[in-house]
Amino acid sequence: MKYIQSTNNPQVKQWKKLLTKKERDKTGLFLVEGFHLVEEALKHKRAISIIKSEEIDLPTKWDIQDEDLYEVPKEIIKLLAETENTQGVFAVCEKIEIEPDQYNKILMLDAVQDPGNLGTIIRTADAAGVDFIVLGEGCVDLYNGKALRSTQGSVFHLPIVKGKLEEWIPRLKQQGIPVFGTALENAVSSTEVSKQKSFALIVGNEGNGVRKEILDMCDQNLYIPIYGQAESLNVTVATGILLYTL
Repeated sequence: MKYIQSTNNPQVKQWKKLLTKKERDKTGLFLVEGFHLVEEALKHKRAISIIKSEEIDLPTKWDIQDEDLYEVPKEIIKLLAETENTQGVFAVCEKIEIEPDQYNKILMLDAVQDPGNLGTIIRTADAAGVDFIVLGEGCVDLYNGKALRSTQGSVFHLPIVKGKLEEWIPRLKQQGIPVFGTALENAVSSTEVSKQKSFALIVGNEGNGVRKEILDMCDQNLYIPIYGQAESLNVTVATGILLYTL
C-alpha cells in the first residue's frame, strides 16, 4: 500500500483531472466512486488502482495488489468526491471499447444529454438483455461521474461504443435486424408490435427526440400510448417500456 498525505502530490492532481472530460479523453482513464462501482470495476478487470480513505477498511474479498492501493486522508477524498456523502473509495479505470461479434438486441442513443438519464438507460438496457449500445453524436460523456453512478455498474457489463447512427442503421439492416425509431408522428403504437427475435431500438434527445433524418432511415417508428394527461414520458421510462415490449 502507498500512502499519500499532501493534496499537492502530482498523483493526486492527476486523479483530480480525471473529473474532467478533457483529461479522460486524453488519458483513456476515468474515476469511479463508491464501494459498488469499485467492486464491479475489480470484477471486470477494469480497475488500474484503488484509492481509499485512511478511515475505512476495504472488503477482504477484494483482490487488490499492494502496489495498486493508495491510502489518503479525508482532505484528498474531498477533492475527488462528487457525492455529498462519499464512501471514501475510488478506482481509476481504463476505457475499453469492445464491439461484439454477434448481437441480436441493440440500443442506439441519439443525443441523450442528461447524465442521469444516460446511466439509467444503460442500467435498464442491461436488465432487459440488450447485447450492445451505440452512443450517437451529441450524447453526454459516458464517463461523467453522475452517468457512471446511475449505471450502478452496468457500464462494466455491456459493450458500449461511440458511433454515427447514420452508419450503423444500414449495417444492421444488411444483417436482417429491424430498426425501430421512436416518434410521435408517422409511427405505430408499441402495443401493435409483435415480439422480435432481434431488433435495434433508437431513442432520442430529451427535448427534441430522434432526429428526422434518423427516423427516415428506420424500418418502423413507434410511440407509446399515453392514457392520462401527461404530455410525454421521460426517455429512460420510455426506453424501458420499449425494450421489454420488443
